[in-house]
Parts: sequence; structure tokens; C-alpha cells
Amino acid sequence: MKGTLVALDQVPDEAFAGKVLGDGIAIDPSEGVVVSPVDADVAQVFRTHHAIGLVTASGFEILIHVGIDTVKMNGEGFRSFVKAGDKVKVGDKLLEFDLALVKAKAKSAISPMVVTNMDLVKSVENRAQGAVTLGQEILRVKKKD
Repeated sequence: MKGTLVALDQVPDEAFAGKVLGDGIAIDPSEGVVVSPVDADVAQVFRTHHAIGLVTASGFEILIHVGIDTVKMNGEGFRSFVKAGDKVKVGDKLLEFDLALVKAKAKSAISPMVVTNMDLVKSVENRAQGAVTLGQEILRVKKKD
């Protein structure tokens, strides 16, 4: 997503901020477009299109969650461009969302991206700060040996 990086512990949701769901980063979006950060298989597109799960060839499971409490929007303002089972490449469009609507109806537009199967992870390294754009490397995740 294009926007401003936010440390995971600053996300206004206890599960994400406490890294209960995994480690990663969040973005306060400036546009309503989500592209794939990695080459992966689409494992799941949530019924409400506010979140998507990806699995990389190395086995990392990545959750991209647009906004906080956006599940309560019941899909309003969200559009998915992929479905479970699709293969995606870096930069492929995954989701679009109405950013103004998310800001109006959700708790927050801040959007976490986390690796959920941390048992495979040796380290998560932040590779950027401040403003980020589509296709920019923001995290580097290393697999355990």
C-alpha cells in the first residue's frame, strides 16, 4: 500500500499491537489499493474482502488486513481482484477499498501486514520508514535454518 509506515505496536488493536497474530508492519494508507508484496498463492480472501492471506513458496503465511474493525463494514467499499487458489506476483493488485469510507466507518484505516506462522521465522527486519509506495521493500523476513 501507499502511505506511511506505522510500527506494529502502534496499531490501535491489541491483537496486532501485541503481535498475537504475528510480526510485521502496518501502513496508514494514502490510497485505497493493495498490491501483493510477494510472489505467492492466495490462501484466503475474507468474505468481507477486508483481508487476504498469502502463502509464499518458502512457506511464510502473510496476512494483509485493511484497517481496524473493518470486518464490521461487511464488505462495503471493498473489492477483491483475486480468489483463493490464485497465484500472484509482486505488484499484482489484490484489493481496492474506499479509503474515505474506511476512515468514516472503521476504528482506523491503519492496515497491518504480518507473518502469521512465526515458528518458521528467524527474523523480521524493517527495511523502510516514513512514506512508502507500491512495490517498495518494507520488510525482510528470514527463515529459520
